[in-house]
Amino acid sequence: MRALVTGAAGFIGSHVADHCLSLGMEVVATDDLSGGFVENVPTSSKWIEGDLKDPDFVTSLWQYGPFDYVYHIAAYAAEGLSHFIRRYNYQTNLIASVNLINESVKNDVKCFVFTSSIAVYGANQLPMTEELAPQPEDPYGISKYAVELDLKAAHEMFGLNYIIFRPHNVYGERQNIADKYRNVIGIFMNQVLQDQPMTVFGDGLQTRAFSHVDDVAPLIARSPLVPEAINQVFNVGADTPYTIIQLAEEIAEAFDKPLNVKHLDARNEVVHAFSDHTKVRDVFNPPAPIDLKTGIQRMAEWVKSQGPAVPVEFKNIEVSKKLPPSWAKK
Repeated sequence: MRALVTGAAGFIGSHVADHCLSLGMEVVATDDLSGGFVENVPTSSKWIEGDLKDPDFVTSLWQYGPFDYVYHIAAYAAEGLSHFIRRYNYQTNLIASVNLINESVKNDVKCFVFTSSIAVYGANQLPMTEELAPQPEDPYGISKYAVELDLKAAHEMFGLNYIIFRPHNVYGERQNIADKYRNVIGIFMNQVLQDQPMTVFGDGLQTRAFSHVDDVAPLIARSPLVPEAINQVFNVGADTPYTIIQLAEEIAEAFDKPLNVKHLDARNEVVHAFSDHTKVRDVFNPPAPIDLKTGIQRMAEWVKSQGPAVPVEFKNIEVSKKLPPSWAKK
């Protein structure tokens, strides 16, 4: 079995590549390093650096094929920021995906595994189940749902098999804590390391079900080997929602620090987001999810070993109107 894994220098992608290797696959790993780090790439994979927005680069990847499976993990997953980087969002999360789908069709890939997001559901659909009609409210969710629809169209027209996962609020070892626009757990931990207050948008009573990467990556990796998963959509991740304030309390405890929170103006976001996982349990029979306290402690130990990171500013904000002040360039 030969697999192409995109986003393999990033957080979830590097873990998926690890699990593909453990399943006996030969892995070609690619990433543009815009948010990942080459040291995350498994050493036993074939590493190719490049940009999926470039169709010629995508075509060139098949010189290392043929590929049985394509795992498309690469994305810039910043829901809130996506309102202000609309062009970049669609080029990175939609156009790049279409380039990859085109080559997968032309080269008879057996299965295209795509990581979408529960951002496709939008607001007020709780718990989020796969039967709900997606109503994304931000450009990130719109781009992810567009790729889902394109995969279904490619299957109907060309017979390209697919599996779609909708993970949510994934955290764990190798997460990029320097990104100040996404991954609230990484942001909070980086702030605590530097004795800064954890910055909370609004009252902090928003709820999310935070999912450790070890509850997500193994299922993604073995999915094309599970016949019942082919051409299906799955929510994947943890079951129990927590408020952002509860999350901050867990992180403070993991670092043995007093709770120190700074409230910022509320931003435009879905207030409550958590999903049902009955379908993924029925098909994959995964172990029970890692509880938040255990997962936070594991990530905290890794973050301590890495040390603090300087937050990286996004260089090309396209729309500054209504941009949260904490995201504006200093």
